[in-house]
Amino acid sequence: MKQKIIYLDNAATTFPKPPSVCRETYRCMTQYCGNPGRGAHPVAMEAAEKVYECRSLLGDMFGSQPENVCFTLNTTYALNMAIKGMAKPNSHILIGNMDHNSTLRPVYALKNAGIVDAEVFEAYSDTDNSTDRILSDIDKRVRKDTKMLICSHSSNICSYTLPIEEIGRYCRDRGIIFIVDAAQSAGHTVIDMKKMNIDILCMPAHKGLYGPQGCGIMILGENAEIPETLIEGGNGVNSLEYAMNDEAPEKFEAGTVNTPAIAGLCEGIRFLNEYGIDNISMHEKRLWNRTFDCLCRIPEVKIYAPAYSGPVFLFNVKGYTSDEVGSLLSEDGICVRTGYHCSALGHRTLGTRKEDFNGAVRVSFGFDNTDKDVDILCKKISEIL
Repeated sequence: MKQKIIYLDNAATTFPKPPSVCRETYRCMTQYCGNPGRGAHPVAMEAAEKVYECRSLLGDMFGSQPENVCFTLNTTYALNMAIKGMAKPNSHILIGNMDHNSTLRPVYALKNAGIVDAEVFEAYSDTDNSTDRILSDIDKRVRKDTKMLICSHSSNICSYTLPIEEIGRYCRDRGIIFIVDAAQSAGHTVIDMKKMNIDILCMPAHKGLYGPQGCGIMILGENAEIPETLIEGGNGVNSLEYAMNDEAPEKFEAGTVNTPAIAGLCEGIRFLNEYGIDNISMHEKRLWNRTFDCLCRIPEVKIYAPAYSGPVFLFNVKGYTSDEVGSLLSEDGICVRTGYHCSALGHRTLGTRKEDFNGAVRVSFGFDNTDKDVDILCKKISEIL
């Protein structure tokens, strides 16, 4: 890539990856990329050891056990496996009004097929986002047949974060399955599944955990019910049986896992442990505040969810569609994401769908971003106007 770029699209995928992630991914591809669980020879065994090592690191980071860590293709697959695997016929499901399409669409598919009923609760409000208000809204929508609540821990279009510990406690007290989409929070904030009463936690390797693409994670809570399978096939266990075995993680890992991505993910987690999740969070908030301090002075710039600082900054420029702003920024090598960000509920909640911007411009920060990146972005926005 000849053009100097300023990468501000970390909510889609973090870039660049820490050098240790790239080195270990390459080392796996060249030294031990055998098929884990499919042989007793040294290459397969080393691959299997690396996969288990990653399960252990993830279990330690999120408060679970290695055997409860299941690898998938991405977060979308993990959420589909969790939601459809746990859905009970003729039951009621609640989802948040800031949830990603990875939650909305599988739930809608179940509802459209007549399997479940579903309702959206007000996870975000323009006026009151207190924990009491959120729990009250959930409580008034819960029914006798409510069996599952799913929500995004953090929005993918702004830096709003839900009080999932309190929501988890509410669900646990009422026997409601609690599934959390941590696509935008894993690696940005500390998550403890036990403390937060999370039954199933879903996340990607390639965002806040700084791993490669092509790997997702579904982690089962300590006492969680085991979901039904969506995908069946070979997993190296009980090969003469016609049915999948009943134990995690192998039950959910039909076919070959992405060993190179898992190897890189190991180093991504080590990077986070060394750098510190809290330090990354403070760095991202500082960059958010610097961006806000500059752009809030420009009357033509509209900022969404301005009360919540963090890794994601959402705005529009009056007189331009979001795509036009994105194209103009791209001409100078500034990489942002525009449009609706696979978040129909979130954009409806924030009100962008009522306007003429065709979505919004999303800036998202990572550990590698600097004050200079923010200053160049703000200067270019001023030049556009």
